[in-house]
Amino acid sequence: MNDLKKLKESVENKTAESFETEYEVVLPGLDESVVREISRVKEEPDWMLQMRLKSLEVFQRSKDPGFGPSLDEIDYDSVVAYAKPGARKARNWDEVPEEIKEAFDRLGIPEAERRVLAGVEAQLDSEVVYSHVRKVLDRLGIIFTNMETAIKEYPELVKKHFMKLVPPSDHKFAALHGALWSGGTFLYVPKGVKVPMPLQSFFMVNLPSMGQFEHTIIILDEGAQATYIEGCSAPLYGVHNLHAGVVEVYVKKGAHLKYLTLQNWSKSVFNMETKRAIVDEGGFMEWISASFGSYKSMVYPSVILRGEGATANVISVSLVGKGQHIDAGTKVYHLAPRTSSTISSKGISMGGGWGVFRALLRIGKGAKDSRSSVECTSVMLDDHSRSDTIPIIEVHEPLSDVGHEATIGRISDEEIFYLMSRGLTEIEARTLIVRGFMEPVIEELPLEYAIEISRLITMEIESSIG
Repeated sequence: MNDLKKLKESVENKTAESFETEYEVVLPGLDESVVREISRVKEEPDWMLQMRLKSLEVFQRSKDPGFGPSLDEIDYDSVVAYAKPGARKARNWDEVPEEIKEAFDRLGIPEAERRVLAGVEAQLDSEVVYSHVRKVLDRLGIIFTNMETAIKEYPELVKKHFMKLVPPSDHKFAALHGALWSGGTFLYVPKGVKVPMPLQSFFMVNLPSMGQFEHTIIILDEGAQATYIEGCSAPLYGVHNLHAGVVEVYVKKGAHLKYLTLQNWSKSVFNMETKRAIVDEGGFMEWISASFGSYKSMVYPSVILRGEGATANVISVSLVGKGQHIDAGTKVYHLAPRTSSTISSKGISMGGGWGVFRALLRIGKGAKDSRSSVECTSVMLDDHSRSDTIPIIEVHEPLSDVGHEATIGRISDEEIFYLMSRGLTEIEARTLIVRGFMEPVIEELPLEYAIEISRLITMEIESSIG
């Protein structure tokens, strides 16, 4: 309560401090005046303001989801809708203020950029404070920028795709996002272009009671290829933070996108993110995600296979610890012939955490010769944690092939004892098992991210064992 009181007092003075970073803050709460102020500060076109106001109307009459963790603790009146760090936007890492560097050093941005020579977008709370796009991207006609810049420089392209896959009417948090969105990434890859390096974005919540609502749009034109890496983090506060980002992905004919997410939210964050992709003929969409932290989560990346021969591959791992309730999963819709999908989920519960995996697979009528495989494996590292799997499979086309397998088990004391008898400590033994369990995701990540996951696993296990 002291943190919240301090925040409200600082907001009244139009600035707030966190990690010694000054902010320009829009007042807490959610009403039309706040929405209009965000739009005014950003100097948005009228169509965006009208969309925000319509989204606010939808949110005000929406209810919480009828499933998943309880969200009663979210206090919308105290959520800070928008906070702009007191730093000008930089295009060179040397120009970024030291206090912001310190925050992002925890995510490894400079190291990641040096190692994989990638373009980087970094967002602290509501605004992108560091942006570096290599000249080679410009030469190839690739657009990789923040959403505010994209609206000003590519208005028609943004308007055509913004909240078309995830409309405000989709659910309560989509409507909230539509009203308050700020920051995020815009990526467009022209026809036939292969992006020569992974592109990366980092999002960090740095302010108590901050709501972060970044919006990401990725468009791969016909035959284009790209790898996009997203990192998310937040420090731990005595009050809750709310994250309700939206990701919309458009994969055109024959295009190929690999989207990797590493989320390391603190245990004070409600994570209500919505991710959705639509794939045309012969296109390939791959979601790969590793989820750590957060207090409560409801995240279900989805893929709509609307073109013949389109393919989806969804791999996810989650680590749920003490005091956490993570409700996550995948949705895949087969709407065209000869489409295929693979869904693989691995969940680990420990320290009394509760992990839930939900899958929705729908084979639409007319999606002949489509194939799908759903595999869910959950492991509990103790006898007071919980893990559930709730798959829903709807097959409306008899000429299709669907397989499903689900396994839930507990690591036995005998397995831990065996490894300890070979010289490992208990923490080392449990960490080794978890790392092996997460291997399908870890092997897809660049080296520095794989190292980061290994470190996070060790920290979480140390915390659960005490």
